[in-house]
Amino acid sequence: MEKYSQYRDRGSGIAPFFPVPTQPSGFYLPLHIFLFLFRLPILLTVILSYFLALQWFPIGSLGKKASLWLILGVPGVWWIDLQIDGVRRGSLASHHKSHLPQPSSIIASSCTSPIDSLYLAAIFDPVFTASYPSTRLVHRISLFQAILRAFQAPQYTPPPHANLVDLQTLLREHRNRPVVVFPECTTTNGRGILPFSPSLLTAPLKAKIFPVSLRYTPGDITSPVPGTYVTFLWNLLSQPTHCIRVRIAESVYNTSPGLPGAPNVPKISYATNLLDTLQDDTGSSTDTLLSSEDGDGLTESERKLLDKVADALARLGRVKRVGLGIREKSDFVKAWTKQRRR
Repeated sequence: MEKYSQYRDRGSGIAPFFPVPTQPSGFYLPLHIFLFLFRLPILLTVILSYFLALQWFPIGSLGKKASLWLILGVPGVWWIDLQIDGVRRGSLASHHKSHLPQPSSIIASSCTSPIDSLYLAAIFDPVFTASYPSTRLVHRISLFQAILRAFQAPQYTPPPHANLVDLQTLLREHRNRPVVVFPECTTTNGRGILPFSPSLLTAPLKAKIFPVSLRYTPGDITSPVPGTYVTFLWNLLSQPTHCIRVRIAESVYNTSPGLPGAPNVPKISYATNLLDTLQDDTGSSTDTLLSSEDGDGLTESERKLLDKVADALARLGRVKRVGLGIREKSDFVKAWTKQRRR
């Protein structure tokens, strides 16, 4: 692995893009093959039934959540270890509204696996978004698109003609649902937190931002390398059970200058553009509100907000923040794919 040493974080030595190795089956190989062959047609049937038919029927939020839990249950994803900051075990009911994401709140989630989106949809029925390092705006996507993005190559800029909006507009349009943001913009193996997109900076002042960390046992159902559909399905379906370790931090707020109700400070160019954008209900073009990858142009309060959410995700996941971003992952994927083809 020395040839990939440049894709390790210099400070910690963490390699966030390496696939998590699967434990050898050994004597359990016949059982794993049986589970895979038995579950695969059932899973495909349930997935196709939901995304081609059930999601368009008026079955309500409860019906959709039940269908999504069925999708999770087929491969044995039913062990959930949930902990919430500020809530003792067994006392969740009395703290439900203040410590869990609610409609008009924002979920800043870790991004490691296609299961992330499925679990969040089954629990919160949120609106999903895609973030990019080059812009503060987000692209609203469907649940199916969010799942597929976990298998796709990292994207530094939005696709052409993407309908981009800010989080404040999105929350205003969907008052009865929370919004999910994946601020790392791409998947990792769960061993580090990547630099954030500035998309969280367009959150309204009163909106709660909940950092949510999702980790898996076994950890080989993550998808840090694009296109690993077959490997993912084998790891998911051949194991008897999987556990999701869910950690939810206390909510934080966006207190960045330049938003309505924030302290009165001189506006710089991108802050002025942001206010102009918020006054328009329509989506903005991909050329609006661009920000460089290294965070140039961010104010101190904006950096503090992104650092606070990133630190919370690192603490919840018991990992460290790394300095590797989307560009490094793109280079790693090219090197990894080239090596595998030899």
